[in-house]
Amino acid sequence: MESLMCSAQGGLMGTTTLLELQERSLWGSSCSSKRVGREKKPWTMSKKNQHVFKLDCGRIKKHYHHAAVCMALKPTFAQPKYFQFHPFHSLKVTLKISSAQAPIAPNYGDQMLGNYVPVFVMLPLEVISNDNILQDREGLENKLRELRSAGVDGVMVDVWWGIVESKGPQQYDWSAYRDLFHLVQHCHLKLQAIMSFHQCGGNIGDSVFIPLPQWILEIGESDPDIFYTSSSGYRNKECLTLGVDNLPLFHGRTAIEMYSDYMKSFRENMEDFLESELLIDIEVGLGPAGELRYPSYSYGLGWVFPGIGEFQCYDKYLEADFKKFAASLNHPEWKLPDNAGQCNDTPESTEFFRSNNGAYKTSDALHFLTWYSNKLLIHGDEILDKANQAFLGCKVKLAAKVAGIHWWYKAESHAAELTAGYYNLYGRDGYRPIAMMLSRHNAILNFTCLEMRNHEQIPEALCGPQELVQQVLSGAWKENIEVAGENALPRYDRDAYNQILLNARPNGINRNGHPKLRMYGVTYLRLCDELLQKTNFDIFKSFVRKMHADMDHCPHPEMYYHYTVRMERSKPPVPGFPAETKAEAPYTWYKETDMSVGPTGLLGYLLAIILYIFKGGRK
Repeated sequence: MESLMCSAQGGLMGTTTLLELQERSLWGSSCSSKRVGREKKPWTMSKKNQHVFKLDCGRIKKHYHHAAVCMALKPTFAQPKYFQFHPFHSLKVTLKISSAQAPIAPNYGDQMLGNYVPVFVMLPLEVISNDNILQDREGLENKLRELRSAGVDGVMVDVWWGIVESKGPQQYDWSAYRDLFHLVQHCHLKLQAIMSFHQCGGNIGDSVFIPLPQWILEIGESDPDIFYTSSSGYRNKECLTLGVDNLPLFHGRTAIEMYSDYMKSFRENMEDFLESELLIDIEVGLGPAGELRYPSYSYGLGWVFPGIGEFQCYDKYLEADFKKFAASLNHPEWKLPDNAGQCNDTPESTEFFRSNNGAYKTSDALHFLTWYSNKLLIHGDEILDKANQAFLGCKVKLAAKVAGIHWWYKAESHAAELTAGYYNLYGRDGYRPIAMMLSRHNAILNFTCLEMRNHEQIPEALCGPQELVQQVLSGAWKENIEVAGENALPRYDRDAYNQILLNARPNGINRNGHPKLRMYGVTYLRLCDELLQKTNFDIFKSFVRKMHADMDHCPHPEMYYHYTVRMERSKPPVPGFPAETKAEAPYTWYKETDMSVGPTGLLGYLLAIILYIFKGGRK
């Protein structure tokens, strides 16, 4: 406790700060702090001084460059026109900035920039009202500026189908979103946009209700089978069943044609923002909560954690598709499961999922589960192909979100994953085929539950979030696609941030260049008053700095590791999907991150209290 008090007092006396407690320099404990950032615009130097200084263990090496230098470096406290290093001794170099020039490809071997992982923050669900109005512009601008001051790279926002196309088929109104995009651009942040073809409401964390377009719901009144349906007959109106993807039931259009038209209209109306490279990526909604899955667990169904969920393939369109599938294999007698239990059952309480002679092991079930999961893959593949066509030539990447269904992961049947459409069992990788599909479109795999640790979960649910994250991320990296991630639930503690940091760089930073494993970016859920509360925000700012490998904010993603290029056409489709993907050992993870935000557990709690008291209880 005495040493703890000394550390706290040192921070208050100015020798260190709350955010720098326990902080170790990227370049060794004997060096001073080397957090650096980049100028807002690319720059060039005079011919006389046209070179780059590079830090190398206290020595400055001169590297001649034939083109514009790709970024300027400055310490946290420096003025914008020069930078300063002090690795083992002081050295100050002043550089004149010339007029801006087109960005060039970054140096992927840069010792510092190679470790930088951008941080985005999700905007509130209600930032655009159901009446298509930007809410509380002044208040939002203040919050965006706070994020910017914390070094956050950008924000993520749902672009709701139920708001934009609410007035009728192909009657799009993008005005409120244009206002929002202008505001984000004005605050010098980047933007991730989600094409949200699902309902807001009915999932964990949903605090508002934004339904599908009313004219879609009216079609559903006369034909309720356009919605996913459980074996008990419950119709889930969060999104359209993938069974209608290619059926012209919507005023002459198919579901995929509606999604395609929406994305084409988005491009046409947001062309200026796309050309200015405000948008980093376009995440394409592929199911409930925007995730590529079936709505097997939802509050509307009566689901409560850790229920196994229910298969969602009992609408007449998917039933007909399964009958056709069974007939093609000369088994017209096959039927959809009727022994998989109800949404809040445990695996062992059902005939289908129980470990002792469970039906999921039979040949009939194997074919059903293959059909069920492959329909999901085809659904994602077809919509992403349309997204690729819509944004072809734009300097933006596509992304798709996969759900972190970590409960019952350590049960033999993986029941909750199976009902959601992830055919993942011991020896069989249910996520690698998704990564294979995304690789065709050069799309990012966005995964959730990055903050979760096994021991935080209730033992009886047999959860395995840590192993699940390792499996999914490893499979994606092995398919040579980018991986991004999110936290599943709002967390403001150091333990959660440290777990995210570990998953973002599983083998830590690489002092000699690009780490072998590193995420494309992390999006924090979500912007709210609680996040901006003084103590919480201090810890969050430390988290952002650690994600940036102790460097300041870089506003241009093309200037560091994910260099933006114009989207090319998706690779040709491969006939069918693999019937089975053999599981491989995941990459090895460190036990703890090497860029911790500070002490955790009781020590971190006591430190926060002490600092709070010394600061006079200010919030």
